[in-house]
Amino acid sequence: MQNHTTRLCASDGCSAYSVGKSKYCGPHRAAARTAHFERVNAQKVERENRYARFAAIVLAAHSAGQAAAAVARPVPMVVKGYESSPVMDGACGFAWVTVRPGNWSVAIWAKKNMGWSKAYRGGVQLWISAFNQSITLKNAYAHAYAQVLQDNGIEAHSGSRLD
Repeated sequence: MQNHTTRLCASDGCSAYSVGKSKYCGPHRAAARTAHFERVNAQKVERENRYARFAAIVLAAHSAGQAAAAVARPVPMVVKGYESSPVMDGACGFAWVTVRPGNWSVAIWAKKNMGWSKAYRGGVQLWISAFNQSITLKNAYAHAYAQVLQDNGIEAHSGSRLD
């Protein structure tokens, strides 16, 4: 086994000895470190730009969902025995938006920054908690939200169920 103090520099054409535990000589080690930190900084800038894009898409999706819910008109639900006071929000239920796969950059960002949770069958989900219990309003919001995500190249689907 060769001692690390007597190895030649790993750079092509360099006949100097490596420095310390590095595989490069002093000048090449400094150049390699500089290149490494430039790559790391470029990746950081790229990631911040990607996250800013995600934030803008989610804001647009929220606005589209709010607009869709404002237009939706639930059919009042009449409960037998309480005909005099119908439920104006209509049928009760749940709605959600799912983004798959869960290890995708946008899914990780949404889970970390937007409070999304792990989906039962993979991916991450945004549960729609607004609009009281109205499945009509929740479903309209979720569908519009998912559509904006899809329009921006994010694999998203909305879902709902009655309570």
